[in-house]
Amino acid sequence: MSMIKMFASDLDGTLLNALHEADGTIRRAIRELTEAGLHVVPATGRSTLPIGEHGFTGLALDACCSNGSIVRDSHGEVLKTWTIDPQVTEELLKAFPDICFDCSTPDGMFSSGSFEMHQAGFKKDSPIKRIVMRGMRARGGYHEEQYFDQSIGDILRHDVCKINCRVTSPELERDLKAYLAERSDRVVNAPFDPVMFEITDVACNKGESVAWLAGYYGIAEDEVAVYGDGGNDIAMLKRFRHSYATKNASDAAKAAASATIGSCMVHAVPKHMLATMHKQNSRTVIE
Repeated sequence: MSMIKMFASDLDGTLLNALHEADGTIRRAIRELTEAGLHVVPATGRSTLPIGEHGFTGLALDACCSNGSIVRDSHGEVLKTWTIDPQVTEELLKAFPDICFDCSTPDGMFSSGSFEMHQAGFKKDSPIKRIVMRGMRARGGYHEEQYFDQSIGDILRHDVCKINCRVTSPELERDLKAYLAERSDRVVNAPFDPVMFEITDVACNKGESVAWLAGYYGIAEDEVAVYGDGGNDIAMLKRFRHSYATKNASDAAKAAASATIGSCMVHAVPKHMLATMHKQNSRTVIE
């Protein structure tokens, strides 16, 4: 039986608690795992691993960011990127000038619209979700370097790895989905939440980047365990033999995983990681 050497996990709804942060239980688990020589890798839709945010202060972790399109080491340095063809980015921004597209790059987040346009996309959320999202942003949910009102030329000066947006009308949503469907050989939309768009190059997903990072460290794919709960985790959950969805995950994520564990609200993921390590250690001693 293979020994797990790398644990890769989505953040929100998976590794993080219900408040979208790493509390003491989560931090202690990560420290115990990494001090034992195991890799713990956040695989997130966020632009950068929130070191210094959400309770991750002091934890030196590699991360697969922006749905896997940017892989960073524990110092924040970029190891690997998957970029969207600049022509595709330019055509998209020109085709939908009324949408605020947040373009994630290794240099920061560059938005095609104003801050007000960006905020308007959140109005579709329920009142409860708005409160949760506002709390996330207050705890550092936004990229630390976000620039609004950027021209297409300004944006194309950077390597665009992922494009996010929230649309403000059913018509725009329908048109954008149709536009992306016609270009499914170039880009993929894999949002964690159906109200969003999270666009990357078609060759990019969390599973691809986690596999690349594992190979970078000489770790086989059957020595990796992955965890997720939403649409942008499905490719990762399908790819790896040891894949786990949380109880609070979407039906699609549960179907893609090899097993379902408990909820993020009761620290199911860090507990499962520790239990896996302890079981491996016990087996090693016995053998």
